[in-house]
Amino acid sequence: MSDDPLRVREFFAARAAGWDRRFPEDGPAYAAAVDGLGLRPGDAVLDAGCGTGRALLPLRAAVGPAGTVLGVDLTPEMIERAVDAGRSGEDGGALLLADVGRLPLRDGVLDAVFGAGLVSHLPEPVAALRELARTVRPGGRLALFHPIGRAALAARHGRKVSSDDLRAEPRLRVLLAEAGWQLVDYVDEDARYLALAVREG
Repeated sequence: MSDDPLRVREFFAARAAGWDRRFPEDGPAYAAAVDGLGLRPGDAVLDAGCGTGRALLPLRAAVGPAGTVLGVDLTPEMIERAVDAGRSGEDGGALLLADVGRLPLRDGVLDAVFGAGLVSHLPEPVAALRELARTVRPGGRLALFHPIGRAALAARHGRKVSSDDLRAEPRLRVLLAEAGWQLVDYVDEDARYLALAVREG
């Protein structure tokens, strides 16, 4: 279920300090997901809802020093943890406190967007995904990622996987299409969730 921005901010603010300690084994999964995005040296990429910045270093490695990496998050405490962890600046990315539904970016300036655990926290998923599409050039890519699949995540929270989940392939395909994206690859396994989409022209 999606939350309003204030609830999202409160949820993550309360968990920011210990976030990386809760999930210490996720690094390789993030790196593999970034590889799946197909970035090239010199590309401009946004980490939407970057949290503590776990994707920023692999994103920087993929686009190189000539590329642009921007991490955006709604929660100041998460941005602070990313800075404290050394994931900002030249080795990682520039960090911006902002709502992914209202990005201070020009149209078509990005080559790709990476979003870890993003969709389920968007108050208006179609509008936010459309905003992401606005900032990406036609043919650019979107990766929606989670270190574990839907069933494993539901089990972690003591629930059963639901077909109503926005991340379920049939629902996500429609959601993305409404926002200007075409779903081109979808993996939902216990050890990985990765949906790849292309920005339609």
